Amino acid sequence: MNPNPTFEAHKFISPVVKNLQPSGIRRFFDLVANTKGVISLGVGEPDFVTPWHIREACVQALEKGYTMYTSNLGMPELRRAIAKYLEERFGLSYHPDKQILVTIGASEAVDLALRTVLNPGDEVLIPEPCYVSYKPITLLCGGVPVEVPTTRARDFQPSPLEIEKRISSKTKLLILCYPNNPTGAVLARETMAAIARLVEKHNLLVLADEIYAELRYDGPPISFAALPGMQERTILVSGFSKAFAMTGWRIGYVAAHPELLAAMVKIHQYTILCAPIMSQMAALEALQQGLKDVAYMVEQYDQRRRLVVSRLREMGLDCFEPGGAFYVFPSIAATGLSSEEFAARLLKEERVAVVPGNAFGPSGEGFIRCSYATSLQELMEALNRIERFVARQLRVAKAVAHG
Repeated sequence: MNPNPTFEAHKFISPVVKNLQPSGIRRFFDLVANTKGVISLGVGEPDFVTPWHIREACVQALEKGYTMYTSNLGMPELRRAIAKYLEERFGLSYHPDKQILVTIGASEAVDLALRTVLNPGDEVLIPEPCYVSYKPITLLCGGVPVEVPTTRARDFQPSPLEIEKRISSKTKLLILCYPNNPTGAVLARETMAAIARLVEKHNLLVLADEIYAELRYDGPPISFAALPGMQERTILVSGFSKAFAMTGWRIGYVAAHPELLAAMVKIHQYTILCAPIMSQMAALEALQQGLKDVAYMVEQYDQRRRLVVSRLREMGLDCFEPGGAFYVFPSIAATGLSSEEFAARLLKEERVAVVPGNAFGPSGEGFIRCSYATSLQELMEALNRIERFVARQLRVAKAVAHG
């Protein structure tokens, strides 16, 4: 027997983890980190600093010595405030002690929801392009992700017909993220109603990731859970990162049927215990006094949205007008480049970072994601650089087309 066997770490890694693909976003931003003078339109993060009164609530919490654990569920005051917010803004009624759990960002809430309901082999319907975490988390839970493609021709609305085609005896859950990352699409009321009928017909659950709900430009926020008969079937996930400019605070929540929530708490209490009390106190201040800040930021995003869409169209790129979030998802098909080629060359030649559309699923090929959550000055300069790059590519594409 060899007394000093060679240690082979890879043999200890789960096959599921081995087979997970690295995030297309993170892989691309490794390149950005090594390039000087880059203007980034790639990060899905508000450029606003968390409003001072929210930061001050955290400072005061620290000064008063609030550095201890809270209930696994989260501070009662915060849960009551979340329940009040959901009722006043969305017309939803949740019991703060039985149906609301404070989490480490919306990301933990998504993970908890999938771990709670999925058995090995259960299928999860995921309209895409979509947020990069849904498929990997589904796989880590033993589930089977089933992609439902959306198209520019339908304004990236998921087709109820395409959803129903993919429903099988193993289908358990449908994930909806609207307003959408990366496209900025919002669900039309008739689409929501049609999907709700499918959910009831096939006895499905819905994971509604509504982290961008407040960032909507065509009217007040709408929750899928507010549709008739959908609240009990919907695991509602949201948080403070996007609308309140609180990404680094890592504070979110989930609202669900009491039995589903109790099951999620079991996992949460053994893995997380509770969200940081300082972040919870800041979140409480955000809900009580911060909606005016949200309104101001949405107004600023809306100005940028209209600017970016207009400029991209003037360059010759077909650009869907987003109804929410802070992303545009223009087609770059006219340039003749793939998504990754476009993003890599734009970074190298003009020092502007965008995300290749295929990072969000096969339906994203031929598109790029640009975040307009950046200063107007940087946004204008980035658009000027993109315009130069696109003009060069269109000239080349035209020359090739004419032989």
